[in-house]
Amino acid sequence: MKAFITFILILGGTVFGMSQTDIPKTQPLKIGPKPNLDIKATPTPNASLKMPSVIDMGKTPNLNDSMNPGVKMLPDRELKQAGFDMDIDPKVGEREKGDGNKHYGDMYLGDVKTSSKFVGVVCRDHEYVDGDRVKIYANGEVVDPNILLTGSFKGINLNLDKGFNRLDFEALNQGTSGPNTAQVDVYDDKGQLIYSNKWLLSTGSKASLIIVQE
Repeated sequence: MKAFITFILILGGTVFGMSQTDIPKTQPLKIGPKPNLDIKATPTPNASLKMPSVIDMGKTPNLNDSMNPGVKMLPDRELKQAGFDMDIDPKVGEREKGDGNKHYGDMYLGDVKTSSKFVGVVCRDHEYVDGDRVKIYANGEVVDPNILLTGSFKGINLNLDKGFNRLDFEALNQGTSGPNTAQVDVYDDKGQLIYSNKWLLSTGSKASLIIVQE
């Protein structure tokens, strides 16, 4: 009987021991110190890129290098004034102003009588053709606002009123060789020259002619 009890006890201890080994054991979680993420790698001397400084305040710039050949300063005796080799006409200013300060005012060219019903009035630059221009009035009305005087005659045909007919020639400019100069001729209705004269005018001045129809 003792032997049976002893056997039962041994068998129960073995089963209990085996059942204890089937229970998993919990392992505690160990948290170590905070990892160091600041990784600083030391570059190898041969692998590092060396960038030269763009502006090195410690160095004096070399003004004689290939990019800056330097400036040659000439002595005073070798310096020349600007435009030293230009030929300047001393009369150019005088021509532009029209014979210096001389002013040519209004002119009365006289009068002419005719029995024609109309006349031809023509004018031209009888001196140096330099761009003179005139405006022509007939009895106060503009009949040609701008005639460029050339070496050839040009003008208008004018129907005459009974009695006095007034023609005015206003100088619009003096060209490049003042004053405004012109020759004016008048022809009757048969093509005969009945009048001829000349004027010298400053800009804005007028030459006046009276044509009387009889």
